[in-house]
Amino acid sequence: MNIESKYILSFTAASLRLNEMVKVAKAAQEDDTTDLSTVKESGVVFGSVKNRTTDREFREIRKRLEKLTHVQKNILIHGDLNSQKQIAFLAVCKHYAFIRDFAIEVIRDKVLVFDYQLHESDYNSFINNKISFHPELEKFSESTRKKAKQVMYRILEQAGIINNAVEKTIQPQILQQDVINALHKEEPMWLKIFMMSDRDIKQLRH
Repeated sequence: MNIESKYILSFTAASLRLNEMVKVAKAAQEDDTTDLSTVKESGVVFGSVKNRTTDREFREIRKRLEKLTHVQKNILIHGDLNSQKQIAFLAVCKHYAFIRDFAIEVIRDKVLVFDYQLHESDYNSFINNKISFHPELEKFSESTRKKAKQVMYRILEQAGIINNAVEKTIQPQILQQDVINALHKEEPMWLKIFMMSDRDIKQLRH
C-alpha cells in the first residue's frame, strides 16, 4: 500500500467540504466514470462559475476522492451522515499526511490515556517534533502554517473529531460495521485515525 509521507498543506484551499465530496462522488457513480474532472465540467458542484478559488477547491476534493476505494466511495454516497463524515475524513487523512499524523500521534495518543482535551501545546509539540523529519515544513511561510492550523481544526470539527475549533474537545468515534470493514480490509492502520486501540484492531482479525 502506498501511503503518503510528504507533508503538503494544500488542504488550506478547502476544509472538509462534505457536501461537495458527496455530490462529486455521486455524479461520477451515476455517469459510471472514474474521471472526476468530467464532473467539474458538468457543473454539478460549482455551477458555471470558473475562477481560481473553485478550481483549487475542486482539485483538492478530486485528489481526496481518488484516494478512496470503491467500497469507501459507496459509503460516502449512501451512508448515514456520521459515516459520510468519517469517510470524508479518511480521504483527508489519506491525502494529507500532516493531518493523518496529527490524528494518530496526537489525538489518538491522548484518547488512549483518557485525555480528551487538545491544547495549543499539543500542536506546538507536534510541529517541533516533525520539523526534523519533515524539513518541507520550514519552506512554508508563517502565514501558511498559521492558516494550515486553523483549517485543520475546522476539518476536525466538521468531521466530528472535536466538538468545535475553539474548545477542541475530542469526540470518541462510533464506527458502523460497514465503515470498519471498509477500512480494515484495505489497511487496518486507517482505524487509528478514529482512535481505535491496537488491541481492538487486532481483535478484528479473529
